[in-house]
Amino acid sequence: MFALAINGSPRKGGNTEILLKTALEPLERAGWKTKLIQVGGKPISGCRACSKCIEKKNMACSVTTDMFNDVMAQMVEADALLLGSPTYFTDVSAEMKALLDRSGFVAVANGRAFRGKIGAAVVAARRGGATHVYDTINHMFLMNQMIVPGSTYWNMGYGLSQGEVAGDIEALANMKNLGETIAWLGAAMAPVMDSFPVAQQ
Repeated sequence: MFALAINGSPRKGGNTEILLKTALEPLERAGWKTKLIQVGGKPISGCRACSKCIEKKNMACSVTTDMFNDVMAQMVEADALLLGSPTYFTDVSAEMKALLDRSGFVAVANGRAFRGKIGAAVVAARRGGATHVYDTINHMFLMNQMIVPGSTYWNMGYGLSQGEVAGDIEALANMKNLGETIAWLGAAMAPVMDSFPVAQQ
């Protein structure tokens, strides 16, 4: 089983990354392959609404000048996606929004390629707005027939300065539980995934 975490924060080693890594730890202990990708702060453009992904159905975006298609290939390979973002004006970072729009559209264009995968939103916030970020990420998951597991609270942690979220004990405990829940869910789903219903287009 493979869990892919994607960091939408431009701050490498910051609060969003700490939360994502904490969620990955139980998966690693359970024997999952894990990987963390940084998209925040990297050049990744938004969807251009060209509809080439619908026309070609090649699991790729027509824009080939940024990192998107490489990230998309890894998202398709993964059994679980953990998408993390800081809270910017009560929403995801620009890079995460670009990833959500393009990956979600390419997946829908290719028979909902993310269907049956596990999806978890992870959010870092200074004070407010985290719930909207959480919803934004989950909207893409749910549109693509993904399975969204619960945890002990909403998947969010609080802190402003780099690394400050490490002091949010409740958030770290929630991330640990989230990773454990994903591991359990993955094991439970594995024997029946071939029978997962396909959406009628």
